[in-house]
Amino acid sequence: MATSGELLASAVARLRDGGSETARLDAELLLAFAIGVDRTTILAHPDVPTGPEADARFEDAVARRLAGEPVAYIRGIKEFHGIALAVDARALIPRPETEKLVESTVVETMARLTAPGRLLSDEPIRIVDVGTGSGAVAIGVAVELRRRRVPLADVVRILATDLWPDALDLARENAVGHAVADAIEFVAADLLPPEPPDHRRFDIVAANLPYVRTDAIAGLPVAASFEPRSALDGGPDGLDVVRSLLARLPDALADGGIALLEIGGDQGTDAPAAAATVLPGWAATIETDLAGLPRILRVHR
Repeated sequence: MATSGELLASAVARLRDGGSETARLDAELLLAFAIGVDRTTILAHPDVPTGPEADARFEDAVARRLAGEPVAYIRGIKEFHGIALAVDARALIPRPETEKLVESTVVETMARLTAPGRLLSDEPIRIVDVGTGSGAVAIGVAVELRRRRVPLADVVRILATDLWPDALDLARENAVGHAVADAIEFVAADLLPPEPPDHRRFDIVAANLPYVRTDAIAGLPVAASFEPRSALDGGPDGLDVVRSLLARLPDALADGGIALLEIGGDQGTDAPAAAATVLPGWAATIETDLAGLPRILRVHR
Protein backbone atom coordinates (compact mmCIF):
# COMPACT_ATOMS: atom_id res chain seq x y z
CA MET A 1 0.00 0.00 0.00
CA ALA A 2 1.45 3.36 -1.06
CA THR A 3 2.06 6.17 1.37
CA SER A 4 0.93 9.74 0.77
CA GLY A 5 4.55 10.79 0.32
CA GLU A 6 5.16 8.18 -2.35
CA LEU A 7 1.99 9.09 -4.23
CA LEU A 8 2.91 12.76 -4.02
CA ALA A 9 6.43 12.26 -5.37
CA SER A 10 5.18 10.19 -8.30
CA ALA A 11 2.46 12.71 -9.18
CA VAL A 12 4.83 15.67 -8.98
CA ALA A 13 7.17 14.00 -11.47
CA ARG A 14 4.31 13.14 -13.85
CA LEU A 15 2.80 16.61 -13.69
CA ARG A 16 6.18 18.26 -14.18
CA ASP A 17 6.85 16.08 -17.21
CA GLY A 18 3.36 16.98 -18.43
CA GLY A 19 4.23 20.68 -18.44
CA SER A 20 2.67 21.91 -15.19
CA GLU A 21 4.48 24.97 -13.85
CA THR A 22 3.01 24.33 -10.39
CA ALA A 23 3.42 20.56 -10.27
CA ARG A 24 4.16 20.35 -6.54
CA LEU A 25 1.24 22.56 -5.49
CA ASP A 26 -1.11 20.82 -7.91
CA ALA A 27 -0.18 17.39 -6.57
CA GLU A 28 -0.54 18.46 -2.94
CA LEU A 29 -3.97 19.99 -3.49
CA LEU A 30 -5.22 17.02 -5.50
CA LEU A 31 -3.94 14.44 -3.00
CA ALA A 32 -5.56 16.33 -0.12
CA PHE A 33 -8.79 16.42 -2.15
CA ALA A 34 -8.61 12.68 -2.89
CA ILE A 35 -8.02 11.73 0.74
CA GLY A 36 -10.42 14.31 2.18
CA VAL A 37 -7.99 16.26 4.34
CA ASP A 38 -6.34 19.65 4.11
CA ARG A 39 -3.03 20.24 2.41
CA THR A 40 -1.11 20.76 5.67
CA THR A 41 -2.04 17.24 6.77
CA ILE A 42 -0.51 15.83 3.60
CA LEU A 43 2.72 17.72 4.25
CA ALA A 44 2.85 16.76 7.92
CA HIS A 45 2.25 13.02 7.47
CA PRO A 46 4.06 11.71 4.37
CA ASP A 47 4.35 8.16 5.77
CA VAL A 48 0.62 7.52 6.20
CA PRO A 49 -0.85 4.81 3.91
CA THR A 50 -3.66 6.13 1.73
CA GLY A 51 -5.93 3.23 0.78
CA PRO A 52 -7.30 1.98 -2.56
CA GLU A 53 -10.28 4.35 -2.81
CA ALA A 54 -8.17 7.44 -2.20
CA ASP A 55 -5.53 6.11 -4.60
CA ALA A 56 -8.15 5.72 -7.34
CA ARG A 57 -9.55 9.22 -6.75
CA PHE A 58 -6.07 10.68 -6.83
CA GLU A 59 -5.16 8.85 -10.03
CA ASP A 60 -8.30 10.16 -11.71
CA ALA A 61 -7.58 13.70 -10.50
CA VAL A 62 -3.99 13.60 -11.74
CA ALA A 63 -5.12 12.26 -15.13
CA ARG A 64 -7.61 15.12 -15.44
CA ARG A 65 -4.91 17.63 -14.53
CA LEU A 66 -2.54 16.11 -17.11
CA ALA A 67 -5.30 16.66 -19.67
CA GLY A 68 -5.21 20.35 -18.76
CA GLU A 69 -8.28 20.67 -16.53
CA PRO A 70 -7.83 23.35 -13.85
CA VAL A 71 -7.20 22.13 -10.32
CA ALA A 72 -10.08 24.31 -9.11
CA TYR A 73 -12.56 22.50 -11.37
CA ILE A 74 -11.24 19.09 -10.33
CA ARG A 75 -11.58 19.96 -6.64
CA GLY A 76 -14.78 21.94 -7.20
CA ILE A 77 -13.52 24.74 -5.00
CA LYS A 78 -11.33 27.84 -5.15
CA GLU A 79 -10.01 29.94 -2.28
CA PHE A 80 -10.61 33.64 -2.84
CA HIS A 81 -10.20 36.60 -0.48
CA GLY A 82 -10.28 34.37 2.58
CA ILE A 83 -13.36 32.38 1.55
CA ALA A 84 -13.88 29.14 -0.35
CA LEU A 85 -16.09 29.29 -3.42
CA ALA A 86 -17.64 26.44 -5.35
CA VAL A 87 -16.44 26.55 -8.96
CA ASP A 88 -17.22 24.63 -12.11
CA ALA A 89 -17.49 25.17 -15.85
CA ARG A 90 -20.49 27.50 -15.41
CA ALA A 91 -18.20 30.42 -14.60
CA LEU A 92 -14.65 31.73 -14.68
CA ILE A 93 -12.38 30.61 -11.85
CA PRO A 94 -11.78 33.61 -9.55
CA ARG A 95 -8.22 34.97 -9.89
CA PRO A 96 -6.09 36.37 -7.05
CA GLU A 97 -5.84 39.63 -9.03
CA THR A 98 -9.58 40.16 -8.58
CA GLU A 99 -9.15 40.39 -4.81
CA LYS A 100 -7.98 43.97 -5.49
CA LEU A 101 -11.44 44.74 -6.88
CA VAL A 102 -13.07 43.45 -3.69
CA GLU A 103 -10.71 45.50 -1.54
CA SER A 104 -11.28 48.69 -3.53
CA THR A 105 -15.04 48.23 -3.39
CA VAL A 106 -14.96 47.75 0.37
CA VAL A 107 -12.77 50.84 0.82
CA GLU A 108 -15.17 52.95 -1.25
CA THR A 109 -18.15 51.58 0.68
CA MET A 110 -16.62 52.30 4.08
CA ALA A 111 -15.62 55.81 2.98
CA ARG A 112 -19.25 56.51 2.15
CA LEU A 113 -20.53 54.99 5.37
CA THR A 114 -18.22 57.18 7.45
CA ALA A 115 -18.53 60.37 5.40
CA PRO A 116 -19.67 63.57 7.19
CA GLY A 117 -23.43 63.87 7.02
CA ARG A 118 -23.92 60.13 6.46
CA LEU A 119 -26.04 59.83 9.63
CA LEU A 120 -28.53 62.28 8.11
CA SER A 121 -29.15 60.01 5.14
CA ASP A 122 -31.59 57.13 5.21
CA GLU A 123 -30.67 55.96 1.72
CA PRO A 124 -28.65 52.74 1.54
CA ILE A 125 -25.43 52.62 -0.44
CA ARG A 126 -26.07 50.71 -3.65
CA ILE A 127 -23.41 48.45 -5.12
CA VAL A 128 -23.63 46.44 -8.33
CA ASP A 129 -21.25 43.64 -9.28
CA VAL A 130 -21.47 43.45 -13.07
CA GLY A 131 -20.77 40.05 -14.62
CA THR A 132 -20.68 38.30 -11.27
CA GLY A 133 -19.85 34.78 -12.55
CA SER A 134 -19.27 32.63 -9.47
CA GLY A 135 -20.32 35.56 -7.28
CA ALA A 136 -16.76 36.09 -6.06
CA VAL A 137 -16.80 39.91 -5.95
CA ALA A 138 -20.32 40.40 -4.57
CA ILE A 139 -19.87 37.67 -1.97
CA GLY A 140 -16.35 38.78 -1.08
CA VAL A 141 -17.62 42.32 -0.48
CA ALA A 142 -20.64 41.14 1.53
CA VAL A 143 -18.56 38.83 3.74
CA GLU A 144 -15.98 41.55 4.41
CA LEU A 145 -18.64 44.16 5.23
CA ARG A 146 -20.33 41.70 7.57
CA ARG A 147 -16.99 41.10 9.26
CA ARG A 148 -16.82 44.86 9.84
CA ARG A 149 -20.30 44.70 11.39
CA VAL A 150 -21.96 46.64 8.59
CA PRO A 151 -25.70 45.84 8.64
CA LEU A 152 -26.18 44.47 5.14
CA ALA A 153 -29.45 45.22 3.32
CA ASP A 154 -30.21 48.03 5.78
CA VAL A 155 -27.38 50.41 4.87
CA VAL A 156 -25.75 48.58 1.95
CA ARG A 157 -27.59 46.87 -0.88
CA ILE A 158 -25.73 44.66 -3.32
CA LEU A 159 -26.95 43.66 -6.77
CA ALA A 160 -25.09 41.03 -8.82
CA THR A 161 -25.76 40.61 -12.54
CA ASP A 162 -24.77 38.11 -15.18
CA LEU A 163 -25.90 37.35 -18.70
CA TRP A 164 -25.83 33.59 -18.12
CA PRO A 165 -28.48 31.94 -15.86
CA ASP A 166 -26.16 29.01 -15.08
CA ALA A 167 -23.55 31.39 -13.69
CA LEU A 168 -26.19 33.10 -11.56
CA ASP A 169 -27.23 29.71 -10.16
CA LEU A 170 -23.62 29.06 -9.15
CA ALA A 171 -23.35 32.53 -7.58
CA ARG A 172 -26.55 31.97 -5.59
CA GLU A 173 -25.21 28.62 -4.34
CA ASN A 174 -22.04 30.33 -3.15
CA ALA A 175 -24.00 33.13 -1.49
CA VAL A 176 -26.07 30.58 0.41
CA GLY A 177 -22.89 28.78 1.45
CA HIS A 178 -21.54 31.96 3.00
CA ALA A 179 -24.83 33.06 4.55
CA VAL A 180 -25.10 36.26 2.51
CA ALA A 181 -27.86 35.21 0.10
CA ASP A 182 -30.28 37.59 1.81
CA ALA A 183 -27.85 40.48 1.31
CA ILE A 184 -27.36 40.08 -2.46
CA GLU A 185 -29.95 40.29 -5.22
CA PHE A 186 -29.04 38.25 -8.30
CA VAL A 187 -30.45 39.41 -11.64
CA ALA A 188 -30.02 38.14 -15.19
CA ALA A 189 -28.95 41.11 -17.31
CA ASP A 190 -26.66 42.11 -20.14
CA LEU A 191 -24.25 44.12 -17.96
CA LEU A 192 -26.93 46.19 -16.16
CA PRO A 193 -30.70 45.82 -15.77
CA PRO A 194 -32.82 48.26 -17.80
CA GLU A 195 -33.98 49.88 -14.56
CA PRO A 196 -31.97 49.89 -11.31
CA PRO A 197 -33.76 48.51 -8.24
CA ASP A 198 -36.02 51.13 -6.63
CA HIS A 199 -35.27 53.27 -9.72
CA ARG A 200 -32.18 54.58 -7.95
CA ARG A 201 -28.75 54.70 -9.53
CA PHE A 202 -25.70 52.94 -8.16
CA ASP A 203 -23.11 54.47 -5.86
CA ILE A 204 -20.48 51.87 -6.75
CA VAL A 205 -20.25 49.88 -9.97
CA ALA A 206 -17.74 47.03 -9.66
CA ALA A 207 -16.94 44.82 -12.62
CA ASN A 208 -14.55 42.06 -13.60
CA LEU A 209 -15.45 41.82 -17.27
CA PRO A 210 -13.67 39.92 -20.08
CA TYR A 211 -10.48 41.83 -20.90
CA VAL A 212 -8.24 39.34 -22.71
CA ARG A 213 -7.43 40.25 -26.32
CA THR A 214 -8.99 37.83 -28.79
CA ASP A 215 -5.65 36.99 -30.40
CA ALA A 216 -4.17 36.20 -26.98
CA ILE A 217 -6.76 33.55 -26.10
CA ALA A 218 -4.90 30.80 -27.94
CA GLY A 219 -1.74 31.55 -25.98
CA LEU A 220 -3.35 31.16 -22.56
CA PRO A 221 -2.53 28.07 -20.46
CA VAL A 222 -4.52 25.02 -21.55
CA ALA A 223 -6.50 25.18 -18.30
CA ALA A 224 -8.20 28.34 -19.58
CA SER A 225 -9.72 26.33 -22.43
CA PHE A 226 -11.97 24.64 -19.86
CA GLU A 227 -13.42 27.99 -18.79
CA PRO A 228 -16.22 29.87 -20.60
CA ARG A 229 -14.61 31.77 -23.47
CA SER A 230 -17.23 34.49 -23.08
CA ALA A 231 -15.77 35.27 -19.64
CA LEU A 232 -12.31 35.82 -21.12
CA ASP A 233 -12.57 37.27 -24.64
CA GLY A 234 -12.69 41.08 -24.58
CA GLY A 235 -12.36 41.65 -28.32
CA PRO A 236 -9.44 42.86 -30.45
CA ASP A 237 -7.91 45.08 -27.76
CA GLY A 238 -9.56 43.39 -24.78
CA LEU A 239 -11.75 46.39 -23.99
CA ASP A 240 -14.94 45.84 -26.02
CA VAL A 241 -17.08 44.80 -23.04
CA VAL A 242 -15.46 47.43 -20.82
CA ARG A 243 -16.46 50.12 -23.36
CA SER A 244 -20.02 48.80 -23.37
CA LEU A 245 -20.25 49.22 -19.61
CA LEU A 246 -18.59 52.65 -19.73
CA ALA A 247 -21.28 53.78 -22.16
CA ARG A 248 -23.94 52.79 -19.63
CA LEU A 249 -22.45 54.71 -16.72
CA PRO A 250 -24.09 58.12 -17.31
CA ASP A 251 -27.49 56.54 -16.68
CA ALA A 252 -26.39 53.98 -14.10
CA LEU A 253 -23.98 55.86 -11.82
CA ALA A 254 -25.30 58.17 -9.09
CA ASP A 255 -23.92 61.65 -8.60
CA GLY A 256 -20.72 61.21 -6.64
CA GLY A 257 -20.61 57.53 -7.57
CA ILE A 258 -17.62 55.60 -8.86
CA ALA A 259 -17.03 52.71 -11.23
CA LEU A 260 -14.24 50.22 -10.49
CA LEU A 261 -13.37 48.03 -13.47
CA GLU A 262 -10.72 45.32 -13.40
CA ILE A 263 -8.31 45.47 -16.35
CA GLY A 264 -5.29 43.60 -17.59
CA GLY A 265 -1.81 44.47 -16.41
CA ASP A 266 -0.94 45.70 -19.91
CA GLN A 267 -3.97 48.00 -20.25
CA GLY A 268 -2.87 50.83 -17.99
CA THR A 269 -2.74 53.26 -20.92
CA ASP A 270 -5.42 51.85 -23.22
CA ALA A 271 -8.15 51.60 -20.57
CA PRO A 272 -8.09 55.28 -19.47
CA ALA A 273 -7.90 56.26 -23.15
CA ALA A 274 -11.02 54.19 -23.83
CA ALA A 275 -12.79 55.89 -20.93
CA ALA A 276 -11.80 59.33 -22.23
CA THR A 277 -13.25 58.47 -25.63
CA VAL A 278 -16.52 57.00 -24.35
CA LEU A 279 -16.98 59.48 -21.50
CA PRO A 280 -15.34 62.79 -22.41
CA GLY A 281 -14.95 65.04 -19.41
CA TRP A 282 -15.06 62.20 -16.90
CA ALA A 283 -12.10 61.31 -14.70
CA ALA A 284 -10.33 57.99 -15.27
CA THR A 285 -7.37 56.85 -13.16
CA ILE A 286 -5.56 53.60 -12.48
CA GLU A 287 -5.02 51.61 -9.27
CA THR A 288 -2.14 49.15 -9.24
CA ASP A 289 -2.05 45.75 -7.58
CA LEU A 290 0.53 44.35 -5.17
CA ALA A 291 2.82 43.58 -8.11
CA GLY A 292 2.68 47.21 -9.19
CA LEU A 293 0.68 46.37 -12.32
CA PRO A 294 -2.36 48.34 -13.50
CA ARG A 295 -5.41 46.51 -12.15
CA ILE A 296 -8.38 48.79 -11.51
CA LEU A 297 -9.77 51.50 -13.79
CA ARG A 298 -11.49 54.09 -11.60
CA VAL A 299 -14.07 56.19 -13.41
CA HIS A 300 -16.29 58.99 -12.11
CA ARG A 301 -17.98 62.14 -13.36
